[in-house]
Amino acid sequence: MNYAEVEKAAHAHGLIVMGAQHPRLSGAKGLDGGTLILLGAAGAFWPALKASPEWRDGGSDPVDRWSTRVIGAMAERFGAQAHFPFGGPPYTPFIDWALKSGRAFLSPVGAMVHDTVGMMISYRGALHFADEFPIPEATAPSPCLTCPAPCATACPVGALNAKTFYDVETCHGYLDTAEGQSCMTGGCAARLACPHSAGAGRDPEQSAHHMKAFHPPCPAH
Repeated sequence: MNYAEVEKAAHAHGLIVMGAQHPRLSGAKGLDGGTLILLGAAGAFWPALKASPEWRDGGSDPVDRWSTRVIGAMAERFGAQAHFPFGGPPYTPFIDWALKSGRAFLSPVGAMVHDTVGMMISYRGALHFADEFPIPEATAPSPCLTCPAPCATACPVGALNAKTFYDVETCHGYLDTAEGQSCMTGGCAARLACPHSAGAGRDPEQSAHHMKAFHPPCPAH
């Protein structure tokens, strides 16, 4: 297997390789060997999704259904096993895999940050190959080491902060207010404040979709 082939196939679907590792060396949970490649949403992901049958049929969970079909087809094409961060419990240990890839790190507010997409992380799946083959070495340090941490102060109500990390109740409460609609339509202010988040090329409409899934409107609304 060739890493470049997998990367090219991912790009063709609006995905990017967000990390790769040899579980034998990284100690990735649940895997004994081979090669693991993590796939996530690129800037081209959103238009690809909106043109898909999963989006057009009006059914539930279009993002997960699209991911299952597209990454499942890639797995079949390359003779790999597909894994997804949804569909549990039990859930696949994507956080462990991401952190052990050497390209994802813990931010000052506790959420993960990625070396190219910052805090706008959207892992859509992973491919596990039985064989070990050459992959790029991840050697860059956490981008947070030289960052003034705007993420720690960007949340208007301090729901994401460096002391208590994530106050879920306060976050949901704020999203119910008129002021909180900017986060609902454009994305989490703290995540957007990360300088590396610009690398995600995230369409605000995609962020609004994810925010609605995280904080569904009340029936009365």
